[in-house]
Amino acid sequence: MLKISEFQIKDVVNVSDGKRLGNIGDIEINLSTGKIEAVVIAGSGRMLGFFGKDEEVIIPWNNIIKIGEDVILVRYKGSTETIPEETEA
Repeated sequence: MLKISEFQIKDVVNVSDGKRLGNIGDIEINLSTGKIEAVVIAGSGRMLGFFGKDEEVIIPWNNIIKIGEDVILVRYKGSTETIPEETEA
């Protein structure tokens, strides 16, 4: 079993290019089934939005390949799965 706090400190790495995507900042849970639908990776700080907010990367649960001791390996295609974080006015 894995605690959320342990899950969040692992580095998330894209297997297609070996790049570190960041750390898990949040998860999306289907309340009907109780299953995790996706993990949300906080922005890396390299691409700042309009008000200085980072972009989030959403990885569907079925794109997680392996959860290791220190690293979570995922399959991520890039900008097609990246959504900007909502900005406050």
